Amino acid sequence: MSAISYGNWITHGSQVEDDRATACVHAALDLGVTTFDTADVYAETRAEDVLGRALEGIRRESLEIFTKVYFPTGAGPNDRGLSRKHIMESCHASLRRLRTDHIDLYQAHRFDTETPLEETMTAFADLVRQGKVHYIGVSEWTAEQLRAGQTLADELRIPFVSNQPQYSMLWRVIEAEVVPTCRELGISQIVWSPLLQGVLTGKYLPGQPPPEDSRAAHGDPKTNTMQLFMNDELLTAVQQLGELAGEIGCTTAQLAIAWVLRNDNVASCIVGASRPEQLEDNVGALDVELTDDLAERAEAILAPHVLSDPSLTEAFAPKTRP
Repeated sequence: MSAISYGNWITHGSQVEDDRATACVHAALDLGVTTFDTADVYAETRAEDVLGRALEGIRRESLEIFTKVYFPTGAGPNDRGLSRKHIMESCHASLRRLRTDHIDLYQAHRFDTETPLEETMTAFADLVRQGKVHYIGVSEWTAEQLRAGQTLADELRIPFVSNQPQYSMLWRVIEAEVVPTCRELGISQIVWSPLLQGVLTGKYLPGQPPPEDSRAAHGDPKTNTMQLFMNDELLTAVQQLGELAGEIGCTTAQLAIAWVLRNDNVASCIVGASRPEQLEDNVGALDVELTDDLAERAEAILAPHVLSDPSLTEAFAPKTRP
């Protein structure tokens, strides 16, 4: 997979018109991005449909298409969770919307506390054996949950390869427990929000209202983690990070992405975009040479504001099915 993945959470099917979404997908392809991440719940299933149409005509074998299952896609009690019924029905619906006959990586979007894990993993195993799914992954599982999932995957002889957690220079909760466990189990991270939903781009300035076209300006409930960091002290530190980025000739966003990719357990980081030029800036992070000294200086700037408590993974997860 590509070190930068293109994700369409929040944007496709909702905030971004379809023609601009297609332009972003094609820009990603032109920049060497081959990995595309979505989920059935994004924009109430519309995001998968937009991505499927945008990728029509592209050689399927040249792409890695990822999607997820768990959150509600309908009003009924079986339109959510990780029961066998919902996994099977959701997978088939995702295949139709994505206009493909297989999903490269099918991910449990959260841990389902109301379904036996054996039922979930057996359903995934059946999809793998049917050829509809190549690999299995999860998102925002704790170290204990990952270990239990890997045990069953081993018994079922299916490839459980990834976890998709939030991870950035400010949100480092996976480092203490999840990453060491995944290294032991042979699972990699495909991380989301490496820019903490825009906070680490430097576009939010201390003492000033957020830009009118930004997520923060519209109070989107999907950006609740971001709101933890929208204070002048932290935003001032991000501006100092920008000065450091200037020393090495890159943008603040590129420095933040390069820092995430330094972690040897991170296979790829997911970026979103509402304009093609944003992708060009993000992919430019692959050319940034972030030395140990520069990384330490960057970490020191943000140190007072970092969240690293491993219990936050579970704290931010649903206790019951939404």
